[in-house]
Formats: sequence, C-alpha cells, structure tokens
Amino acid sequence: MPVSPPPVPSRFAPVPFPPSARKAAVTALRAAGCVFAEDAAELILATARTEREITDLVARRATGLPLEHVLGWAEFHGRRVAVEPGVFVPRRRTEFLVDQALAQVPDASVVVDLCCGSGAVGAALATALGPVELHAADVDPAAVRCARRNVEPLGGHVHEGDLFSALPAALRGRVGILAANVPYVPTGEVGLLPPEAREHEPLVALDGGADGLEVLRRVAAGASEWLAPGGCLLVETGEHQSPAALAAFTGAGLTARLAAHEELYAHVVIGERPQVY
Repeated sequence: MPVSPPPVPSRFAPVPFPPSARKAAVTALRAAGCVFAEDAAELILATARTEREITDLVARRATGLPLEHVLGWAEFHGRRVAVEPGVFVPRRRTEFLVDQALAQVPDASVVVDLCCGSGAVGAALATALGPVELHAADVDPAAVRCARRNVEPLGGHVHEGDLFSALPAALRGRVGILAANVPYVPTGEVGLLPPEAREHEPLVALDGGADGLEVLRRVAAGASEWLAPGGCLLVETGEHQSPAALAAFTGAGLTARLAAHEELYAHVVIGERPQVY
C-alpha cells in the first residue's frame, strides 16, 4: 500500500487570524505588484503563527522572493515539499513526469531522482509506489541539504555529486525509474527567465548549456548502465528541444518516445532499456 505523505513539519496548528490581517496582507501584496495577491495572502496566513510573522512573510514576498521560499514549502503531486531559499522550486508541470513514470513502471522497486533539487520528484514517486529503494542526488550542497528533509523521512538516501558519480555502485543495472529533472534552458536564454527564477534559484539548476541539452545528453549516455532491463529514464525538456532529446536517447541505445501535456505545457522524453530475452 502507498505510504501516507508526511506533512512539512509545523509546530503549530493554523491560527485563526482576524479578517483585517488578511485584508492588510492582500493590500500590501497588491501594492508590491503580486499578480495573485489573494492566493498568496491565504497561503501566508495558513503558514504564519503570529500577525508579526504575517507582516514579515509579506515583506519578504514583496521583495520578489518566490512564494515557496517565503512559505518554506511547495505543493507538488498532492503533498507539501519543504523548499529552502536558494533551492530550485519544483514546477507543477513536472507532476506530469511523475505520472508518466508511474504509468511506465508501476511496479518499480528502485527509484533514482537525479538532479533532484528539493527531492520533490523522488518523494512523490516513493509516496505513490509504496515501499521502494529510493535514492536522490544533486551537485548543489544546498539542494542536497533540502532534499534530505523530504527524502529521508520516506526511508530514502540523498547523495552529493555530479550525476551518476554520486550514486552507490550497487545500483548499477537495478534502477526501475530514473527520473532526471535536468536543467534545459539554453545559456543565452537564462536572462529571459522571470526574476524569481534567475535571481533566487541556482544557475546550475537552470542552465543547460549552449542548446539546453548538455546535461540531458550526459544523463542519456550513462543511463543504460544503471537501468534494469525494462527500466526507464524520464527527462523533462522544451518542446522545440524534443527532437534532439529523442535522438540523444535513441543514440544511447534506449527505446524513446515523447509524452506531452498541452495544458501544463509539459514535454517528457521517456527512454526504456530494452528487455533481455
């Protein structure tokens, strides 16, 4: 049976603040140019413990800090994931990658979340699959520290290092689901990202090299060594990058296909290691 998703740790139950507190928060957020001021205010009031803390959280949001960094958590695949300042915020469109992984290998017993950031993808997969051997890895020490808050309560392990070099050698040939939320923004387009991303998230989680696919190619090239027969690699990419990403997968010996979700504007390349008969 799937395990219950643990909530983000909280020392207090939500405080019933007076309507005036909500009104003041909405007014301040609107004045700062926050598009969804009412929604942000509701989340801040649900997180804060005192009216003074509401004021502090609103002030932090007004400076442009991502709402998830202000709150300390993000909603992802039906669960709250701890998110710390300086760590990549999991995108809702990446939930599509999780769904595709679960559909592709519903009985996976070994899961790896590569380029894990907060560990949101790995935690979501482990929550849905039930007891699994879960490993997550990232090159960024801040991401590793944050991911441990989300992955270790599920019995998982988080490793620091560059892609596959961070993983225990005993995982070779055993991985059922290899999810790699690699950076895929071309270097020349990083400056076009919203300020919340380019100013508050690590560049290593955004910049995918000249064409955005440098890290993806490295992951595809090494995946077969780690995947179990029938195991799959899943990587999110941009729509215009999909043909080149598919070519990288097939060139690495994987049976590749593209899955897309128009509403979420999500594009996931899925590569399966062929079964051995």
